[in-house]
Amino acid sequence: MPKFVINRNIIILHMTVLIWGFTGVLGELITVSALHLVWYRVLIAALSLYIYYLIKKKSIVVSREKMLQYLGVGMIVGLHWVLFFHAIKVSTVSVTLVTLSSVTLFTAILEPLINRKTISIADVVVGLVIIFGIYLIFKFEFQYFWGIVFGLSCAFCASIFSILNARMVKKGSPTTITLYEMLGAFIGVSLVMLYTGDFDSQMILSQSDLLYLLLLGVVCTAIAYVMGVAVMRELSAFTVALTTNMEPVYGIILALLIFGQQEAMSTGFYFGAVIVLAAVFVYPYLKAKLKV
Repeated sequence: MPKFVINRNIIILHMTVLIWGFTGVLGELITVSALHLVWYRVLIAALSLYIYYLIKKKSIVVSREKMLQYLGVGMIVGLHWVLFFHAIKVSTVSVTLVTLSSVTLFTAILEPLINRKTISIADVVVGLVIIFGIYLIFKFEFQYFWGIVFGLSCAFCASIFSILNARMVKKGSPTTITLYEMLGAFIGVSLVMLYTGDFDSQMILSQSDLLYLLLLGVVCTAIAYVMGVAVMRELSAFTVALTTNMEPVYGIILALLIFGQQEAMSTGFYFGAVIVLAAVFVYPYLKAKLKV
């Protein structure tokens, strides 16, 4: 009888995706505004990654051109997170995570445009299915209109920086890129806070907020990213894509377990969510099978 071997890298990847899914729960638990939350998150993540480099005794020096690119993309990352956590605060974790899944749709449209390639048939089909699923969510959960709008905007930003990261990672270290992106996000959010006057007493953290932010910045951002990059180099792109799609599923399950009735949605929402998530799961299979 053949021996069943569990791939250690797949287990680590699932743990990483589970941690990413937990960020939505932390966004609901942390009481400060989305802007303050992201400011603390990227500051903690940048410091954690810098300490990681000190321990590894590696250089973080890059060319001026690359540094400006990384910092610029980091500002988009910062905007993405502000929109993500604001969506959670004006709706629910479940609504935000499902609408965030539309990043597949935006990437299917934007990647061919940015990289000057032909849009594939699989992209169009999956995109139309996702649009239908999001339409159902809008229809049955219209009271969360702004949460859905911010969630979709967040997915749009995620698609842009993912496409740009895919380019940059071919010529640079993923961890170094992330460090500079965290700095870029920190600079971007800080400038916005200076303009809006948000460096105020509302930034003061409670003990619980400090604990949750440390979890978010160190575990869910810095450590999870290092873990993810390490195993992604050992696994196929198909396996990584399929496993990463579990993030909203894990996040919704965790939200239901922790917040209970607060996260309960209508039957129509779950029907739309299943359509969106099914399309997202089928997408990498179609791409691999049809090669289009």
